[in-house]
Formats: sequence, C-alpha cells, structure tokens
Amino acid sequence: MRWARPLRSLYLQVLLGMLAGMALGHFVPHAGALLKPLSDGFVGLVRMMIAPIVFCTIVSGITSLASGKAVGRTIFQALALFYLLTAVALAFGLVTAFVLRPGAGMHIDVHHLDASVLAQYVKSAQPHGLVAFALGVIPETMLGAFDKGEVLPVLLLSLLFGFSLNAYPNAARPVLVLIDGIAQTLFRILAMIMRLAPLGAFGAMAFTVGRFGIRSVGSLGMLMGAFYVACLLFIALVLAPLARLHGFALWRLLRYVREELLIVLATSSTEPVLPRLIAKLEALGCERGVVGLVLPAGYSFNLDGTAIYLTLASMFIAQACDVPLSATQIAMMLAVMLVTSKGAAGVSGSGLVALVATLTVLPDLPVAGVALLVGIDRFMSEARALTSVISNACAVIFVSMWEGACDRTRLAQMLGSATRDGANAAKDPASDTPAQSQEGR
Repeated sequence: MRWARPLRSLYLQVLLGMLAGMALGHFVPHAGALLKPLSDGFVGLVRMMIAPIVFCTIVSGITSLASGKAVGRTIFQALALFYLLTAVALAFGLVTAFVLRPGAGMHIDVHHLDASVLAQYVKSAQPHGLVAFALGVIPETMLGAFDKGEVLPVLLLSLLFGFSLNAYPNAARPVLVLIDGIAQTLFRILAMIMRLAPLGAFGAMAFTVGRFGIRSVGSLGMLMGAFYVACLLFIALVLAPLARLHGFALWRLLRYVREELLIVLATSSTEPVLPRLIAKLEALGCERGVVGLVLPAGYSFNLDGTAIYLTLASMFIAQACDVPLSATQIAMMLAVMLVTSKGAAGVSGSGLVALVATLTVLPDLPVAGVALLVGIDRFMSEARALTSVISNACAVIFVSMWEGACDRTRLAQMLGSATRDGANAAKDPASDTPAQSQEGR
C-alpha cells in the first residue's frame, strides 16, 4: 500500500520511536526508566562493528591512494583543520559564557557540594600527558587493537597494514579481495543492526523522559540554553560559511545525513553512525582513502561540541562559585583544553570526563564544581554529539576537496537530489554494501 511506503524510511521509524518513547516515559515513568538497556544494547551492537569496519575501510583506502606521501599529506591537513576548528569552538564557548554569564549570581559554596557523585568520572579522567596519550594508542597485541573498540589503535594498525600491502602490490591483491569481501559482509550485518535503531531510540527517550520528566526535553536553565546557543552559532557562523566557501550548502548536507543525526540525537552518541557516515560520504563522491583516514581520526581529534562544552562549563563553574580568573589563567585553561578535548570517545558522559580531566590539571577551579553539572549532562551530551558529527562530516568533504579527491559533480547531484526528493536519490549506501569511491577504482 502507498500509505505504508513512508513507514519504510529509517528516518520516520526513528522519529516515531522517539515520540513513542517520550509518550511512554511521560505517562508510565517507572516503565520508561527501565528501558535504558534497549538503547545501550543498540549502541553496543553498532560499537561492535566499528573497529573491523574502520580497519577494512582504511586499509582499502590507503591502497587506493597514490603514495605514502599522499597519506601523510592527508593526515597533516586533517589534523591542522581539526585543531583550528577546536580552537574556534573553544573560543565560541568562552565568548558565550562571558556574554550570557549562566552561572552569575548563584554564589555556590564549593564545600557544600557532594563530590562523591564524581567518583566514576574522576576514575576515568586520571591526568596523563601527551606521552602517555601517544603510548596509549599502541595496542598491547595486534588483535588487542580490536578488543576495546577504540578508534585510534585500530587507525594505527590499519595504517601499518595498508602501507605494508602497498609495498608488495602483487602479493596484496588476494588480501585486498578478502578485505573487500569482509567489508561488504560487515556492512550487510550493520544494515540488519540498523533496523533496530527505532527500538534503540524508543528506549533512550523513554528512559530520559521517565527518569527526568517531560520538561527535560526542553530547556533546563541558563547553562543549557547558553550551550545550545553556542553550538548553533558555531554551526551557523563557522561550518556553514566554510561549506559555502567549498561550494555546497550545509543545510543540504544535514538533510542528506538526517537519519544519522536523528540516531545521534536519540542515543546522545556519535559512535552508532560512524560506519554509516563512512558509506554515505563515499557515496557523495569523496574517495574512500580520504574518508577512511579523516572521519575515524575526527572522532578522536575533532570533538567540537565537547570543546564548546569545556570552556562554557568551566566558566559556569567559575561564575557559580565566585572564582575570578585572570587572562593568563584563561589562556592556560584553553591550552589545557586543546589537549583534554582530544581522544574523548563520542559517547554520552565523555564530555563530563574531559571536564574533570581539565579541572584536575587546573588548580584555580574546583573539581567539585562539576557536581553542579552531573544532573543535566545527559541533555547537554545531545548537542555535543550533534555538533561534533556535523563538524566531522564537513571536515571529510573539505579535506577531500583539498586533496582533489572529491567528485564535485556527484556531490552536487547527491545533495541536490536529497533536497528535491526529501530522500537520497540513490540507494542508501549504508543499507547494504559500502559504496565504491570513484569510477575505475
């Protein structure tokens, strides 16, 4: 039946799942609060697929690039862009805190705060320097890179594996055929898992509304409002002009990846959409090698939503606890955040861990002040995740264009068809197999 065709859209299914979860959480809050395992299970299933899909994508991508020099140039350009965007994001959070002053007038006595609620975050945020961070990228064993599902160890192993295959092209052919076959199988498995996305969204929203109330869907005070304003301004004043400068409209890209954005909104995590974004960005005309290098790296080095959160939350604590900060102290805080904002996983709660890690290094701000944010962090994580995933999608296209690895005609066609038809003209690249990067590949 024609009326049933729209229900086949994952976008609509996820949206209906969210609405049903909100309704259940509102009318039967006790039942809704028990449904978080549905969301956790869905995220866990997708996270299970991330490491092998990233490995296959990067390895086949490196072998498609012309040389190791091209790989090095791509990585350098991506990291330079990541740090530039992070610095701008930190500045947006800082300016928003100064203009809106969300913590002013609270006069919180830090000694009266219950710091025990921070125990799990403090444990996860033990301070470590750049050397410890770099050594942590190296897995204990080759298979250990896939053990915890972390992106950076897999990225390192993939680079080594890809460079080794490039050194022996004749012997590498059967290995590449095997890797491509495994990748297609993995994407088929992912397509089956993604059918559970509406159920995951249903459980996440039922838990949120059942646990915190229907009002939790809206604004929860000056700090939350300031944070959402800062994120929207960063997207509108930084990412949108950069997209226009590169010849495409950001709102068309957002429409193209709207299903992924809904999943991020429902789960407060960027991880469930990483494999789908890889496939969709390839389908836009970006070469597989660039997508495979830039997007996974961006998940650890380009968390702009977290960067905005760090400066805004830190200044909120300073204002709420009446702690004056000099220009030198603020500059030192920004320098520390350039490090602590990197490597945080794109999952709910990671921003709070990064904030604790930042304040642990800075003696001027009380770590106990983070207790003020624990209750509303769940709602701020949604904006953090959305901002970061939008920024990373843009970054992939930017770097692809700089490298001459983007089919601009295909990009315009895909984004244009997504706008005209309200859906992707081509078959959803993430629903079956990974798209081929370029003709003749």
